[in-house]
Amino acid sequence: MLNQLSILRVDASARSDGSVSRQLGDEVIQALSAGNELTVLTRDLANAAPGFVDSDWIAANTTPTNQRNEKQKADLSLSDQLVSELMSADVLLITTPIYNFSVPASLKAWIDMIARAGLTFRYTENGPVGLLENKRAIVTLASGGTSVDSPIDFATPFLRHIMGFIGIHQVDVIAADALARDAQHTIKAASDNIVSLSNNFHRIND
Repeated sequence: MLNQLSILRVDASARSDGSVSRQLGDEVIQALSAGNELTVLTRDLANAAPGFVDSDWIAANTTPTNQRNEKQKADLSLSDQLVSELMSADVLLITTPIYNFSVPASLKAWIDMIARAGLTFRYTENGPVGLLENKRAIVTLASGGTSVDSPIDFATPFLRHIMGFIGIHQVDVIAADALARDAQHTIKAASDNIVSLSNNFHRIND
């Protein structure tokens, strides 16, 4: 019997064609489709990036739900939808490049929209607690010159931290980093890591 898996895929590369991070994301989907029945919802941030947080959004978000007026509800409507998509997924797949040592602005905007107190995390006397339990995240990441987890990589640790902040503590990073040095070997190694991840993934879910 096949496992039922719901995947929310968030693509952040500005390039639709020739994107290594997207290519690796495709490979993840293909690998996980063996032994699992997948439902995949894709958010392509290159084509439809969420807007940035502004004063109206903050005012709406900090107003109790039952006191929001129609404009405030409208201001939060996209954020509410993005949170709902994330809550409904078993697996979050983020495909992203590293731009200028960090994540693309579109991905940061998406993160700002889904990091919602009372929905994806809550404040306690001991600090914030993530609410999205029993989920895992997979990040396929590509960079031209930045090595993952090096002192100049501010993307990977940020993504791991924000995932943990909202309660997703199992985060697998598939990196094709520093492509300018040896793209062919680096991409092959990342593809091999996807195969290993999918094999382990199936064992965990069997």
